[in-house]
Amino acid sequence: MTAHFIIPPYLLKHLEQTVDDPGLRAVFGQSLQQDRAFRARLAVPSPALRAEAQAAAGLNRVVHDAERERTLPGRKVRAEGDPPSEDAAVNEAYDGTGATWKMFSECFGRDSIDGAGMPLHSTVHYDRDYANAFWDGAQMVFGDGDGVIFQGFTRSIDVTGHELAHGVTQHTADLVYEGQSGALNESMSDVFGSLAKQHHLGQSAAEADWIIGADLFAPGVNGVGLRSMKEPGSAYDDPRLGKDPQPGHMDDYVETEDDNGGVHINSGIPNRAFYLAATELGGNAYGDAGKIWYHALTSGKVSSTATFAEFAQVTIDSATELHGAESTQNKAVRAAWQQVGVTPKAAGSDTDLVQTARLGLDPDRPLNASPQQAGEKAHRPAAPTTGPELSR
Repeated sequence: MTAHFIIPPYLLKHLEQTVDDPGLRAVFGQSLQQDRAFRARLAVPSPALRAEAQAAAGLNRVVHDAERERTLPGRKVRAEGDPPSEDAAVNEAYDGTGATWKMFSECFGRDSIDGAGMPLHSTVHYDRDYANAFWDGAQMVFGDGDGVIFQGFTRSIDVTGHELAHGVTQHTADLVYEGQSGALNESMSDVFGSLAKQHHLGQSAAEADWIIGADLFAPGVNGVGLRSMKEPGSAYDDPRLGKDPQPGHMDDYVETEDDNGGVHINSGIPNRAFYLAATELGGNAYGDAGKIWYHALTSGKVSSTATFAEFAQVTIDSATELHGAESTQNKAVRAAWQQVGVTPKAAGSDTDLVQTARLGLDPDRPLNASPQQAGEKAHRPAAPTTGPELSR
C-alpha cells in the first residue's frame, strides 16, 4: 500500500519552478521529495498504532502531534472523548475524522475505514511548513502548509474525508493506483470526501459547492479549491499554480506518464459523472447516488484494474439491484456516464477484443492505461496549454 496525497506531484513541481521566493521554492521541493519517498515504500503501521488496532467498536479517534518532525505517529494529544485541545489543528483533525466516520456509518452502515471498527489515527503538524496531507495505509497525516499558497490541511473536512476514503478503497476494491483504475481511486476519494462535507453541513446536492479543498488556498491565490466535481478544469488559474488541468469528458482525456498516468487529472471524468447523477436525482447526494456508488465500490464486482467503462457498468448494475432496471435512479446513472463520454461495458466482455482489433492495438496489452486500452473511443492526448507541464 503506497501513500495517497491530496496535492498531486505535478502541482508541487510547478510551484517549485514558478514561485519567486527561494524559501518557498525549498518548501515545495522538500514536500515533493517527502512525497516521493512515501510513495516508494509500503506503509507499515507503527508499533503504537498496532497496539491499538483491536480497540472497542464504535467511533475511536486518536490525534497525535509530530511537533514539526517527521516521526510518526508522534505524541498523543487527544483521544476519543477527551475535551477540546487549545490547538485548532488537533480539534480540526478530531472533528474531520469524526464527521467522515459518521457519514460512512449513518449513510452506508460502514463501521470505520476497514468495516470492522478500525481506530482513526491522525498526526498534525507533520514536518515544517509541509504542503500536503496524506493517508499512508494506516493513518492520516496533515501538514501545516506554507502559509502563502496553502493553509493548514486540517481545515477542510472534504480533504480529511478524501484521504480516509483511500482507506475504504484499500479495504474494498483496492484499485491499482495507475491509469484509469488510479483515477477511479482518486475519484472515489473525491466523491466520499465531498459527501462527508455535505453530510456534515446538511446540504443537498443542489446546495453543495462540489469543490475539493475549498479552505486550502491562502488569500491572494486565484482559485476556489483543488478540484471542481461540477466543472472539472475550473478550480484554479493562478500564475504560481498554473491552470487546473482536469478534463470532464473522455474527448479530453489526458495521456501522460506523470502523476501515475494522470490519476489526479483524469479523475475529473468520473467525478463529473457522479455530480451529474446526484444532481439529476436531487435531494441529498449521500442518498441514492452515494448509495449506488458505495454499493458498486463494495460489491466485489470492481476489479483492482477497472477501467472507467467497467466501473460505469458496475454502478448501473448497482442501480438496478437497488432500484430496478427501469428506475429513475438507473436512468440517471446511465445518462451521467453518457454525458461524460463513457460507454459502460462489463469487465472481460467480448467487445474488448473487437474494439482492440479495430484500434490496431496489441490484444495482450493491459486494459488500463488509456482510453484506447479500455476498449473505448480513441482520444487525442489533451494537456492544458498553460499550467503544470505534464510529461508524456
